[in-house]
Amino acid sequence: MKKLIIGIGGITNGGKSTLARSLHEHIANSYIIAQDTFFKDDSFVAVDSRGFKQYDVLDALNMDKMMNKIQTWQKDPVSFLASHGLRAQSPRGLETLKDVYVLIIEGFLIYNYRPFNEIIDKKYFLHIPYDICKARRCSRTYNPPDPSGYFDGHVWPMYLKNRKEMEDTVTDIVYLDGTQSKHQLFSTVYKQIEMEMQRLTGND
Repeated sequence: MKKLIIGIGGITNGGKSTLARSLHEHIANSYIIAQDTFFKDDSFVAVDSRGFKQYDVLDALNMDKMMNKIQTWQKDPVSFLASHGLRAQSPRGLETLKDVYVLIIEGFLIYNYRPFNEIIDKKYFLHIPYDICKARRCSRTYNPPDPSGYFDGHVWPMYLKNRKEMEDTVTDIVYLDGTQSKHQLFSTVYKQIEMEMQRLTGND
């Protein structure tokens, strides 16, 4: 059995979830663990002096719980899939890859949590310009909703801060242009992952 862990990180509304889902749909024996599902209860999220909830920091997330789930997959991907109502499958036309299990870790702060950088094999980061990011963010409905001024007062400044921290500590990231079409992004990443899977099985 071979295991491969893929990281799909990036800016809010940059296309992380869409890319991760597309990869999962096309890669047999894959599973997605999304960082957004590990937010702490709202009552535990800090508030700054302006009343802005500090969601864009690691302290707002239960990272130990997320790591525990990842480690459960690492120990036995087959049993992990079975415990989530899934079963191992043989890739169509790619019989040589039937023993490769792929975990997709998706989230906006995955590379700022250092333990992840030690286990993620292929790291991708989606970025988009300020104006596109703001327009996409404002077009979505959040629960709780973003308060007035939240994007400029918290979301964007924290993105810049977190990205700098990431760039100062992680060197093997592949940066992706989130303004490209979904098909272009998927095609680029899928080809690279398929090559890595073939390398793992000695079929490159």
